[in-house]
Amino acid sequence: MSKETAIASADGAPVFTGAQAQPSETSTSHSVQPLPEEFYTPFLSDVAKARKPSPIRGLFPLEKKPGVLSLLAGKPSGSMFPFTSVTFGTRDPTNPDREYKLDVAPDLLGQGLQYGGTDGIPPAVEWLTMLQETEHKRNRNEGWRVSVTAGSQDAIYKAVTSMVNPGDSIFVEKPVYAGVIPMFQSLHCEMIEIETDSHGILSSSLRQALENWPAGKPKPKILYTVPYGCNPTGMTATLERRLEVLELARQHNFMIFEDDPYYYLYFGTAPRIPSYFTLEAQTGPDVGRVLRFDSFSKILSAGVRLGFATGPAALLKAMDSHTASANLQASSFVQAVIVTLLSDWGYEGFKKHTENVSAFYREKRDVFENAMRRHLDGLAEWETPQAGMFFWFKLLLGQGENDDSQELVRTKAYENGVLALPGTVFLPNGARTAYVRASFSLLEEHDVDEALRRLGETIRKERGA
Repeated sequence: MSKETAIASADGAPVFTGAQAQPSETSTSHSVQPLPEEFYTPFLSDVAKARKPSPIRGLFPLEKKPGVLSLLAGKPSGSMFPFTSVTFGTRDPTNPDREYKLDVAPDLLGQGLQYGGTDGIPPAVEWLTMLQETEHKRNRNEGWRVSVTAGSQDAIYKAVTSMVNPGDSIFVEKPVYAGVIPMFQSLHCEMIEIETDSHGILSSSLRQALENWPAGKPKPKILYTVPYGCNPTGMTATLERRLEVLELARQHNFMIFEDDPYYYLYFGTAPRIPSYFTLEAQTGPDVGRVLRFDSFSKILSAGVRLGFATGPAALLKAMDSHTASANLQASSFVQAVIVTLLSDWGYEGFKKHTENVSAFYREKRDVFENAMRRHLDGLAEWETPQAGMFFWFKLLLGQGENDDSQELVRTKAYENGVLALPGTVFLPNGARTAYVRASFSLLEEHDVDEALRRLGETIRKERGA
């Protein structure tokens, strides 16, 4: 292990540095050191620091002491809830043609019908903690924990407001998921765009921004990235790029917001690349610079609105405090249903299900790309995505650097009966771009072929104008 030293960043936060490490084949969690709780104080926003614990929810744990008769919470009596049982059907991950019924256990249903913990009902928190330990090769004694949220978007928003002050500078990959742009804009943040390519974040772009940062101006505290099947580009960051970003995070003291809703939608032929959450423990010497966001929307149901955040306990505490004063908790009922399903499947069944999901989207990708070759050859350029649900392609409109997809996609293509997203909505500065994002998740093969035929026809008319 390299010798660790501490220096101060421009905003006064301690920075722990060491020589760049390479990942081991297995977790080195026995030798890594969690960053202390006080390390995160400079990372918290003024709002998070000022927020007081919930006067009621903060005392909920005291109810668990044996023999205590609680008059604390204004919980309604479960005896008056009309739901007496819940049964639902599901498919067997090992045999998708087989459907069977599951009953939510009475005790679990009781938890699901009542107010629950801010971070989730205990069975959900425990199952998800086990999942992160197993999938990402982390031990729960490394200073991290899990918090259940109302979808990953909910978690990201609360993380942002817990760590970012109005006017702060933040790093975002370019292009970036359009759903986070309004969050940062509402805080009047300065979004520093970090260039990407088909291999992920260009560490040279990030390093240049950091090394040329104005003296006396606080450096960004966070880097936001979608490393698997990025929305919109479909790129999956390589191991080399991830290691370089992690090293820069240690050197310059910023947190990595690892937004990974497409993690389980990886369908590449190469072995899966470890997450940032995994790699920080494998490279050491310390852990606690990754805040990870997972979602069930792409693998179980988008409508359940259930996700979870994983990361340093100090940051999740700040996020939970926001939840306690906003929406109290993620739905206990939905958690009870999902836990019933996951407990029946076990980790291996869950893993098999996600493999089935990724195989489905691989077939959808192939259908879409075959149609692109038929109808957009010579009219667009693209890289083949290895994860996710999107193609990111550049229209060749014949005007070189002046090519712009905005008018063609929003008006002319739409008038011709096909709809996609112009790339400008994914650029924080709203710059013009020839790129377009198209989703391949829903349309059947004949509709895909017709949609891309119409788009190709529109492009040809534009080029001939």
